[in-house]
Amino acid sequence: MRIRKKLIVLHTVFSLVLAAILLIALRPAITEVVERAEVDEARIILTSQLTSTGVNEQLRSAEFGSNVRLSTGTASELGLPTAIASEAAASPRRVVTTPQSIMGPGAAAFLPGVAGGVDRFIVLSTTIAAARAASVRVYWLTVGALLAVYALVAVALELVVLPQNVYAPIQRLLIADRAVQEGRQSEEVIPAESIPDDELGEIMRSRNESIAKLRRQETALADALSRLEEVATDLKRKNHLLENARRNLADADRLASLGMMSAGIAHELNTPLAVLKGMVEKINADPAAGLEPAQAALMRRVVGRLERLGESLLDFARVRPPSTSTTQLRGTVQEAATLVALDRDARGVDIVNNVPEGIVAACDGDRMVQVFVNLIRNAVDAVGKGAVVIGAGESEKDGRAWVSISVTDDGAGIDPAILPRLFEPFASTRLDSRGTGLGLAVAEGIVREHGGMILARNRIDRSGAVFEVLLPRGDTAI
Repeated sequence: MRIRKKLIVLHTVFSLVLAAILLIALRPAITEVVERAEVDEARIILTSQLTSTGVNEQLRSAEFGSNVRLSTGTASELGLPTAIASEAAASPRRVVTTPQSIMGPGAAAFLPGVAGGVDRFIVLSTTIAAARAASVRVYWLTVGALLAVYALVAVALELVVLPQNVYAPIQRLLIADRAVQEGRQSEEVIPAESIPDDELGEIMRSRNESIAKLRRQETALADALSRLEEVATDLKRKNHLLENARRNLADADRLASLGMMSAGIAHELNTPLAVLKGMVEKINADPAAGLEPAQAALMRRVVGRLERLGESLLDFARVRPPSTSTTQLRGTVQEAATLVALDRDARGVDIVNNVPEGIVAACDGDRMVQVFVNLIRNAVDAVGKGAVVIGAGESEKDGRAWVSISVTDDGAGIDPAILPRLFEPFASTRLDSRGTGLGLAVAEGIVREHGGMILARNRIDRSGAVFEVLLPRGDTAI
């Protein structure tokens, strides 16, 4: 409901309440004044009559007209209060006023021994019709005058005061707020000449200050966003340059690795090729003589060496995503140990599998067999005669659950000069007919694809080396 409608309802309700209050408050007071006047009139009439008629034997109600009522009898018959009856009886013929009788308020007197010696009371009441009519007029004139005054005040408020001091400022506020909602910034601030010097004016000034502060903050935010966009563009450009630099470094690293690999391959191929060259030259010089059995066996080993070198290079270059599943590591390690034990070069080396049952990892079991075969074979080659122990355990690192599988030997250990680049291709100095120099590089690549890592170190308590494979636990995502 609008404010004007609320005020009209409020004026109406107030007028009704005012009329009711006047009815309740004025009517009894005016009625009391009229009744007192009628009682005084009755007392005057009764006093004059008792004085003028002597014993008052001829008093009759008809003598005074319809506005005067007179009655005689005992106190109980006339309905006089006991106190009034006692007061009148104490002073015969003296007129007293009574607020109560069978005829209402009036005047009473005690007449002893009149009419055959019978004591009696006389009660006289009057009705002043003109006074009653005048009181009604006064009442309604008063009510009407008060309501008219209130109506004039309400009309003055509605036509003069409220439109200028309330309705107009509120309408100006609404217009300014609508301008804010519609984005008309030129109209969202209320002009100073339209702001009154009252509470509404304070609200309007506070609103203007809030709007101005909001616009300043929006401007500052726009500037900050502009600067942020410039910084983001600059960062994007720098990231692009860094990415190009990273790719260039990766290309350079690959070229360097390719150069090292090429040198290693050339070194590896020289010896078997020299042997094959000598054998071929001997056959070419004397085809009929052929080769001795020992020379043929040597040639076969040399060809096998070249074949293994080619397979290792393919394993190193091949990129195959692992098929990850929860794998029991004890069985995987045992399979790798069995494969290594079948090699005649592993005879005399005790391979001990101490991996507990129930240790699981998230990995590709077939590819992890290849990893453990390479690690166990390296350990066997380092030991010659002795023991290789494989153990496992679980740990928490960087908030993740890991499984650790260690391959420990009691050989001569790792040369500290090679340790930093141990997992690079052809980093090993023990390249002979049993190795290709790519086993550790291939193993490190497979473990890295599984989200794990290989750590290598020399034993502290005695001679030997430890290779530790860290893999995510079976219930941990890679």
